[in-house]
Amino acid sequence: MTMANAELFQIRKEEAPLLPAPVSTTGVVGWMRANLFSSWSNTLLTLVGLLLAYWLIAPFIRFAFIDAVWTGDNRAACAPQDGGHVGACWAYVKAYFPQFIYGRYPVAEVWRVNVVFALFAALLIPLAIPSVPFKRTNAVLFLVAFPVVAYFLLTGLIVNGRVILPIVETSVWGGLLVTLVIAVTGIVASLPLGVLLALGRRSQMPVVRLVSVIFIEFWRGVPLITVLFMSSVMLPLFLPEGVTFNKLLRVLIGVTLFSAAYMAEVVRGGLQAIPKGQYEGAMALGLRYWQMMGLIILPQALKLVIPGIVNTFIGLFKDTTLVLIVGMFDLLGQIQSSFSDPTWSSPTQGHTGYLFAGMVFWIFCFGMSRYSIFMEKRLNTGHKR
Repeated sequence: MTMANAELFQIRKEEAPLLPAPVSTTGVVGWMRANLFSSWSNTLLTLVGLLLAYWLIAPFIRFAFIDAVWTGDNRAACAPQDGGHVGACWAYVKAYFPQFIYGRYPVAEVWRVNVVFALFAALLIPLAIPSVPFKRTNAVLFLVAFPVVAYFLLTGLIVNGRVILPIVETSVWGGLLVTLVIAVTGIVASLPLGVLLALGRRSQMPVVRLVSVIFIEFWRGVPLITVLFMSSVMLPLFLPEGVTFNKLLRVLIGVTLFSAAYMAEVVRGGLQAIPKGQYEGAMALGLRYWQMMGLIILPQALKLVIPGIVNTFIGLFKDTTLVLIVGMFDLLGQIQSSFSDPTWSSPTQGHTGYLFAGMVFWIFCFGMSRYSIFMEKRLNTGHKR
């Protein structure tokens, strides 16, 4: 090679630096090109979806925030002025907020409800975070100590004729307090009962299996409204003379038994998904029935049916609104009862009240749903999303 030709070539002695990927394939632009505008059909669907979202969301934003009334002392603040448009009456929600949370609970004793809420959050949050230590102690406090403390705080305490905490009848409870009491009690009690019913339905003992099947099919065969009527009206007829349950306790029993029947079928689906080899391996190790179920089978089965379990919990939480038909004023019932107050009667009062209820229920249900997804990923159930 001559000197003239060598000057025409250059031999690289170092690796060329890596160039960044094109902007059109990374970041937000790249995600949009790959997921929203990858073809003409996807582009068309994206544009149609954006148009529908604008038609649906824009009026909601306008009603809930832009045209909303945030301050006021009565319905005059939320009345249309000079033919104008008025949005949500949040001033009405602010005025009734204590009743929406506590119902007719005595104002001087509201601190007891706040303490219960604070204890509930203080015990539930660390229990739900996997990295927090002392899980067993936390679980015992939440499942054993907390219900006892909450019961005496909410209902009152009298020791040897001395009033430690004034008695507050459950008939004056209402609002979010009643919703959470029914939902949390139903959730905590229905899961272990549902597990026992699922095991009973798969039992080799005919009597146990028959009783479990009858129980499950009976409660699944009637609507929750009927169950609430039965627990509120008919349950006292089957009790011994002199034995009475207050209305809240009757509702708690009915909701728990109803939810447990559905929970049993969810858990049974998980038990049937476990390969037979797991049962045989556990028996080969010499494990007894309850050891096999507690250490080998149930941990795997419950992990597989986390979505179904949480779905049942969400349905139970929303079904608490049905207690209004037996005279208990939960969050939705308290909102509906406020409509009879002429002080805040306005064209948007009903819309605002139901919007507030919907937002509260959505926050709780969405939180349970997201935590369910988190636990699925952490436990690595093998199902990719």
